[in-house]
Amino acid sequence: MGIFGKRTNKKFNYVPRHYKGEGNPFEIKHKFDDFRVTAGSNSGLKTKINNALDDYNSVPDETGANRRVLIIIAVLILLFLIFIEFDLSIFFADR
Repeated sequence: MGIFGKRTNKKFNYVPRHYKGEGNPFEIKHKFDDFRVTAGSNSGLKTKINNALDDYNSVPDETGANRRVLIIIAVLILLFLIFIEFDLSIFFADR
């Protein structure tokens, strides 16, 4: 199927009978398209990562959720190390 390219869908000029609004009622739009650049179509992995980092850095964290997530991850890692009986004395200096 690569010889002929991608098949495009047929388009019709149908207008719903009781629709009284602006724009196309059949347009499927992502919920966060107006707020983020990461929701759109991106071409490469580097572009996706750069857009995600720009979006992350541009929005301030007012609730402290990032710090909370890091604390939860640290506690879970510590519990995992204790559970597998890892020798935690290598993290503390002998004095």
